[in-house]
Amino acid sequence: MTHDAAALPPIAILGAGSMGGAILQGVVRSGLAAGGVTVTNRTAAKAAAVSDLPGVDSLALEQRADGNTVAASRAEVVLIGVKPVMVSELLREIAPALRPGTIVVSLAAGVTIATFEGILGAQIPVVRSMPNTPALVGKAVTGIAAGATASASDVSIVRRLFQTCGAVVELPESQIDALSSISGSGPAYVFLLIEELTKAARGKGFAEAEARLLAEQTFIGAAALLEASGEGPAELRRQVTSPKGTTERAIAVLQAAHLDQVFAEATDAALARARELAAGG
Repeated sequence: MTHDAAALPPIAILGAGSMGGAILQGVVRSGLAAGGVTVTNRTAAKAAAVSDLPGVDSLALEQRADGNTVAASRAEVVLIGVKPVMVSELLREIAPALRPGTIVVSLAAGVTIATFEGILGAQIPVVRSMPNTPALVGKAVTGIAAGATASASDVSIVRRLFQTCGAVVELPESQIDALSSISGSGPAYVFLLIEELTKAARGKGFAEAEARLLAEQTFIGAAALLEASGEGPAELRRQVTSPKGTTERAIAVLQAAHLDQVFAEATDAALARARELAAGG
């Protein structure tokens, strides 16, 4: 298939729930979906929630049982956004409707490229992806891994699609679970730190609203400074940490808690669980 370099080809998102819906919003905001987007959801209510987006045809499976095959037949890129346990059944459903060369993109955690290729065959290039929840605000990190028959052109199209909702990292499939332990689970680590800093603020006499404002806006501001400055986090930390000052004393306490080891153990635990899930555990 040939594609306009500036625009994305026709897209289908099968299962436009939280993650599929976030990607849909990014694609629509980008203005690159010149070929249109067809999305499916189980209920009419969920389908109606995105039906007013420009260039989007939203199908409810409870009203149109063949919605997935209709969407897949229209598209040159098909995103699979259903729950992992539903993936194999969905692939068997849409396989006859896919034209050779249609790119199928997995959003399903723990489902391997081999599973997709085993059902769809060699004529359908597969790309596995792992976005994270900041896709909802256009600040995702998405890892993408190419299957055996996905060409450089196929991967480029998928990269441009995910760049509409954030940054993209290309990597081998063997590193997808490791990426998930950092960027996939990472927002939860940040939210936990904000929770704990909020508790510390409350313990020092601030009301709940003030404590939340102090903690949350500090993280938001620090992240914005990191993005805008071009400096690394270690250098920005040094700039805040005056010799023999209050921040230096606080940092010493945190370093004494061996945060490097804690984060290594936490991400190792996430990686181990991802491998258990991939093995059906």
